[in-house]
Parts: sequence; C-alpha cells; structure tokens
Amino acid sequence: MNEMYAEWLVKRKSPAYTMLLKILMGILCVIAIFLSITPAFGIFGVIILFAVGAGTYFVFRNSEVEYEYLFVTNMITIDRIYGRSKRKKAWEGTMDEVQIVAPTDSDEVKNHETSNMKLLDFSSHVNGKKTYTLISQSGSETVKILFEPNDKLLQCMRMTSPRKVIVDR
Repeated sequence: MNEMYAEWLVKRKSPAYTMLLKILMGILCVIAIFLSITPAFGIFGVIILFAVGAGTYFVFRNSEVEYEYLFVTNMITIDRIYGRSKRKKAWEGTMDEVQIVAPTDSDEVKNHETSNMKLLDFSSHVNGKKTYTLISQSGSETVKILFEPNDKLLQCMRMTSPRKVIVDR
C-alpha cells in the first residue's frame, strides 16, 4: 500500500489579555466564595459561585489552544485542541481541492489570492516562525489557510501534488 502519513502539533501563543482574564476570573471566584458563605446572599451567593466557577473553567480551558495538522494519503485535516483535552475539527480537505501551498510572503500566494476569500489562521502567532499559506477551493468557497507545517508534512504534500506545493529553502 502506498500510504503517506504525517502529523504536526503547534501550540498557539496566548494573547496578552489572557493572563489578565485568568487573574480576574480567580479574583471573581474568591469574591463568589465569600458571597456564598455570607448569610445575606443565601442561595443567590451559591448560584453566583457556580456561575463564576463555570465561567472560570471555560476561560482556563479555552485559553490554551493547539493545532494538529494531519496528512493521510490525500487528505489534510486540521484540528483545534482546547486545554489539551477537547478536540474539534477546524478544517478538512483533499489535495485535489488545494490550489497552492507556499510560503506566506511568496509571489505565488499573491497570484492566487482573491477578494472574497475566507481566512483561517491556524498558526502559532510566534514571531520568527515560518508560515505557509494553503489556498483551497471547494465548490464556490475559496479558503486561505495560514499554518506552520514541518518538513515531513510538506514532503508528503509535495509527493502527492508536486506542482501545487512550493517549498522555500
């Protein structure tokens, strides 16, 4: 069987406001605990505690995001992983739908761009990392995807469709 397989995991850099949001949610939890044990608030204090606790859980879980790029034979899948526990499919396509894969700042990408493209950013947002752009067309929808593949992933994609994948050395 002539099956190609490559996977790569990229952790997204958290925005600066994430740490402030986590600190704020921690302070709100402490305040909610005091409200829940205060007799003046009664059951409303407990309800506030559960609401703030649920909000804090979701903030902490969704603030850490990783992207997993998976290439199997002719299929490309990008999954978004929240808090190292919850996986959600972000994008899936075949190499037949892909028009081009090239470094983001290359002329080949600029030649394929159109004004009505949907932009999906699955990169780490770390300065200095080499990003690639994948442009895919499925039906009438054209999607521009920013991602950070490793050499093995690029090699598998290039072996499948050599004219569509441009690797900058």
